[in-house]
Amino acid sequence: MDLFNSALERNITFVHPAFFIISGLSGIPNIKLYYVFLFFVYIVSVLGNTIVMAVIFFDYNLRSPKYVAVFNLAFVDLLGNTALVPKVLDIFLFNHPRIPFNDCLTFLFFCYTCLCMQSFNLVILSYDRILAIIFPLHYQVKMTHSLILILIASFWVFTVIAVLISVGLLTRLSFCNSVVINSYFCDHGQIYRLSCNDHFPSYVISCLYPVLIFWLPLVFILLSYLYISCTLAKVATLQQGLKAFKTCIAHLSLVAIYFIPLLITFTLMEKIHPNARIINLSLTAVFPPMLNPIIYVLQTQEIKESVKRLLKIKRNSKISVKHKL
Repeated sequence: MDLFNSALERNITFVHPAFFIISGLSGIPNIKLYYVFLFFVYIVSVLGNTIVMAVIFFDYNLRSPKYVAVFNLAFVDLLGNTALVPKVLDIFLFNHPRIPFNDCLTFLFFCYTCLCMQSFNLVILSYDRILAIIFPLHYQVKMTHSLILILIASFWVFTVIAVLISVGLLTRLSFCNSVVINSYFCDHGQIYRLSCNDHFPSYVISCLYPVLIFWLPLVFILLSYLYISCTLAKVATLQQGLKAFKTCIAHLSLVAIYFIPLLITFTLMEKIHPNARIINLSLTAVFPPMLNPIIYVLQTQEIKESVKRLLKIKRNSKISVKHKL
């Protein structure tokens, strides 16, 4: 079977439906309460990530390369949740399960782009921790703004191209029978399985991309912390090692929140009930963007001090205005 369908070289008409129907969760009483819960999670996520972005933007002390990456993480979280949650609420709370074919592919593009970028952002922050802990004297020289911007831009370009390829392959499929997507959004795997012509290229993509975008970043992160641990064990005392690892708590928390639910879902994909899979995936999509800013505010001393400074400046400005009046 040729990976690139010979249809590319022949004049073949593809049958695209006018719309897809998103089935969502089924057989659960009062399920709309779950979507109301997702709405509140979304509000907290928007507020948290907006605050983190604003603090980094207005405080010049946080213009270091590390916080450029944190800003990008907050931006991706905000964009991803904004692309996903309002549409999910429209589909299930306001009973609009039909979504036009092209709109569905656009929905898929933004959701997967942000999901992939979350993984790559964690890789960038992991690389930052390696340089900060293993090469503290050379950190300022090695971790520059130009390097971090090149890394972020490269991952964005790679992710956009990769997702566009997967979307492009979906447009080469014909859908002759069912148009019901058994998920809570326009899920790539669920869509290509509905096709009635050869979907082998999309199948290859569905197998290859998790390795490139999920497993390889996870392996890199785990190896980076193994390297950090081995190096600290050789050159640092226990107290110094714990102090160094304390700077990694925020990042390790983000890694656990993002990867553990996906590991459970990928491992038990065929064994768990479709409702359990949908709930797990939906929580995986909305919870990390909500928790990431909370973790960084609570566990990162620089951001806590920056918030205090900004609040103090704002309070002092109000007091000075009152005195003038």
